Amino acid sequence: MEKHTLGSLTWLRMMRFTTKSNQLSDEFLKRFDLTTAQFDVLIQIKTYAPLTQSQLADKVTVTQGGMSRMLARLEKEGLIERKQQWKTKAISLTAKGEQIIDTATPNQLQFQTSFFEEVLTEEELKSLYTVMTKLDKHSREKKLPPV
Repeated sequence: MEKHTLGSLTWLRMMRFTTKSNQLSDEFLKRFDLTTAQFDVLIQIKTYAPLTQSQLADKVTVTQGGMSRMLARLEKEGLIERKQQWKTKAISLTAKGEQIIDTATPNQLQFQTSFFEEVLTEEELKSLYTVMTKLDKHSREKKLPPV
């Protein structure tokens, strides 16, 4: 077995943290009858509405097929509406969707903030934010190496 590098061990820790955080968030958001992915989609709609399905897909980590199923469910539950605007459908929140996301958001933000504030100092949190911002920017610009 090959020896792990510090970079690969760091990546594994980040993946484990993200997976566990999402599992706990899914459990936490059940009280609002939402999943983490649905919460993310509703936040993006609230922020950028009206927007198309492809614009929304660019902003979240849901696949195109998953996006279609999720939007159908959110529409059926009365949280979003899709209105035909020429060749595309514009997605926006309904009053019910606004109410749910306005109630869930401060609770979810506090829950997620607690992951960091309970164990990191303010200086560590600022450093982590700086490093994660740098990694995020690099990942967006990174190209796959040739095979």
